[in-house]
Amino acid sequence: MTTPVELLDGQHQLGTVLIGKGTPVTIATIEGLGLPPMRTADVEPPGEDGLWLGRDYYSGRTIRIDAAVRRPGDEAGALDTVSSIQRNSDNRNIRQAGGVTMNLRLKFPGRPTRVVRGRVRKADTDLQKAIHGWIPIDIEFQSDDYLYYTDEPDTTGIPLAVLSSGGLTFPLVFPFTIDGDPAAVGRPGFLDVDGNASTWPVLRVTGPCSNPVITHVTSGRSLSVQVTLAAGEWVEIDTRPGWRTVLRNNGGAAPLSPTSRIDLFRLSTGLNEIRWTATDPTLTSTLAVTWWPAYKAL
Repeated sequence: MTTPVELLDGQHQLGTVLIGKGTPVTIATIEGLGLPPMRTADVEPPGEDGLWLGRDYYSGRTIRIDAAVRRPGDEAGALDTVSSIQRNSDNRNIRQAGGVTMNLRLKFPGRPTRVVRGRVRKADTDLQKAIHGWIPIDIEFQSDDYLYYTDEPDTTGIPLAVLSSGGLTFPLVFPFTIDGDPAAVGRPGFLDVDGNASTWPVLRVTGPCSNPVITHVTSGRSLSVQVTLAAGEWVEIDTRPGWRTVLRNNGGAAPLSPTSRIDLFRLSTGLNEIRWTATDPTLTSTLAVTWWPAYKAL
C-alpha cells in the first residue's frame, strides 16, 4: 500500500492530483461538507394536521468545488493542469467497475486529513480566458456514503484458536493483578476503534482452513464463508458500502451462508471483540481485520 502524500493545510487531493494551497488550482469554495442529502419516509396523515415522521436515511454526499487554474501568462501550462484533472477522473478501472471508487482527500487547518470515497461526476471548464492562463473549473464529486474516513487504515491479525476472553498462565507469580480492560493488555481479538461513527471492516482469512465463521461479539453478527483454502490461499470479505464482495485470491467468489448479513457487519466506536472459528488441524490459519475509522463531520 502506497503511503499517501502529506497535505498542507488548505491543500486537497482529487485522485492523484493535488489542488488548493501550493498548487496552480485555486479554490474559491467547497460545498457539500455539512449534512448530506436525506431520504425520508415522512407521511402526511389524511384528514389531520401534522406529519408522521418515518425512517430517515442519508444519501451519499455531493461535494462541489468551485476552483480556477491560475498560471498567469502560461496558457499551455493552464491547459495541462485542466487536462490532468480530467484524465485523472477518466479511469476505466474505476468507472467501469461497479462499486469501485477513488478518493478525495481533504485537509483543513487544524484538522487531520479526511477521506471521502466516490467518483468525479463533473469537471467543467470555461476556456474563454485561457489565453491569460486563468481557467475556471467546476468540479463535482459524488461519494458513496456520507462519512469521512481516516487517511490510513488500522489493522490487526487474529490467529485461529485464540481465546480472546483471556486466561491464566502457569506457574503463577504472586502478587498478580487481573486487568479488567482487555484492550490494556492487548489481547488478540479486541479492537479499539477510533472515530465517532460505525465503520465497515475488510476481513481476510488466510488458509489452510475451511468454512471460517467470523463473529462480531459486540453485536452478535456473524459471517460464515463456505470455502476451503489451501496453505497460502485467502478469501477476503469487504463489507464497505458499494463494495460488499467476497473474493478469493484467484479472483473467484466464495458464497456466504444464507444467514450472513454483510451489510450489517460493522465495527462500533470504542472496544470491539472479534472471534473466529474454522476447520484447521494445523492451527496456522489467520484472520486479518482492516478498518478505517469513520467520522460524521470534518
